[in-house]
Amino acid sequence: MEIYDFAVIGAGGAGLAGAMYGARLGLKTVVFGVSNGAGLPIGGLITTAHIVDNYPGIRNITGVEIAKKIEDHAKSYDLVTIKQEKVEDISKSKNCFNIKTSKQKYQARAILFATGRKLKKLGVKGAVKFEMKGVSYCALCDAPLYRDKIVAVIGGGDAAVVEALILAEYVKKAYVIYRGDKINAELINLKKLKSNKKIEIITNTNIIEVDGKDHVTRIILDKPYKGKKVLEIDGVYVAIGSESISGLAKSLGIKLNSKKEIKIDHKTSKTNVPGVYAAGDAADKPFKQLITGVAEGVTAAHSAYEYLSEKNLEC
Repeated sequence: MEIYDFAVIGAGGAGLAGAMYGARLGLKTVVFGVSNGAGLPIGGLITTAHIVDNYPGIRNITGVEIAKKIEDHAKSYDLVTIKQEKVEDISKSKNCFNIKTSKQKYQARAILFATGRKLKKLGVKGAVKFEMKGVSYCALCDAPLYRDKIVAVIGGGDAAVVEALILAEYVKKAYVIYRGDKINAELINLKKLKSNKKIEIITNTNIIEVDGKDHVTRIILDKPYKGKKVLEIDGVYVAIGSESISGLAKSLGIKLNSKKEIKIDHKTSKTNVPGVYAAGDAADKPFKQLITGVAEGVTAAHSAYEYLSEKNLEC
């Protein structure tokens, strides 16, 4: 069984930055992570971002490109091993943590949870039936398939706005449908949304059904829009938020907040369990960006180094 000083669960920006710094501090480090799918590399949700223009020192880059740069940087350290395996269980025995993946078992003296977040599903009639048949959760992945067609984006946050802007580069028309009375997005994105003639905003409205035959052909609204409750469309893009992936942390006795986010000391990235840290979108910091997750991952690695330096832990 392979034994590591530092095991990172999650291969997004926070996890890879933590791994990089762990190696810099002399910790034998392993990272476990899997792709978001649709042909994307590992790298977390940032791989679904069309353009990243708020990371210091890099003016303009795609999410896939910046994820690859961070991954390559982490890989450049001999002490870092990246395994594309899904972690299924973590338990504590004596001084170490036992990690079971889909392929084999490992042990580590310290753990970093950088498990990120998962997208919330659209819980209406027909949504599951038409997944991959017109219902999508990633415009970056699927937008080219809807060239010159009509789509709807469900959601009213910045993620929904970004999805709509990506789609507008391909589609004939995009509706943004939101249950609230005002779209809430970064000012620069909101301005782009409102000035784009291909995008039409529908507020105070819910989608109640996705319908079609072999593929989505229409959606049903809970109230009329321009006299109709039915919108004839070719695709539905869902951007209604996300939730922390924290089940493994909870099973290890780590405290979560009411949003199921992992509670950490924001100065050290420590959890309530000695030797266990958390960073990035899975943690309870309210402002979540790639840069803040990277900082938390680095902080966690330093805290783990200090913890292991003070102890002589034998598995």
